[in-house]
Amino acid sequence: MISSNDFRPGVSIELDGGVWKVVEFLHVKPGKGSAFVRTKLKNVQTGNVVERTFRAGETVPQANLEKSVMQHTYKEGDDYVFMDMETYEEARLSAAQIGERVKYLKEGMEASVVRWGEQVMEVELPNSVVLEVTQTDPGVKGDTATGGTKPAIVETGAQVMVPLFISIGEKIKIDTRNDSYLGRE
Repeated sequence: MISSNDFRPGVSIELDGGVWKVVEFLHVKPGKGSAFVRTKLKNVQTGNVVERTFRAGETVPQANLEKSVMQHTYKEGDDYVFMDMETYEEARLSAAQIGERVKYLKEGMEASVVRWGEQVMEVELPNSVVLEVTQTDPGVKGDTATGGTKPAIVETGAQVMVPLFISIGEKIKIDTRNDSYLGRE
């Protein structure tokens, strides 16, 4: 159990049969009446965001989330097969369970898999990955780093905007949080 006074961004709670993550909170002490905590909660399964008010000191169950490091070993059909690095057990996850960052997932990559009981809540990839450019328009002589950007497709099939001087076969570093080019490797 966790008190509403202990809410912080990132804290996970169980509410209405689901797992919710605190996005924002504000402790309000009005001049008249009792104090309360106004929160913005995000449902981990669906992504819905709701605003909810709790009395100050009200206790709610804290979600018991288990995080384990797993390695993506191969893709079979529509499932991505991960191996637990400690127990060597395999787990099959769909693209929907992994989320939109699946476009940066390649074989051998490690990811953190967050579970609530037996249900997978989210898969956290590293903040940046190094991938090889497989398709892009050729650079033209005179292209500079500040001259603009062009689309490039990397080995996993994701499309990223890169500077004009990047060519096919180069390895680039990509920020997986906002799909941006970070530099060459």
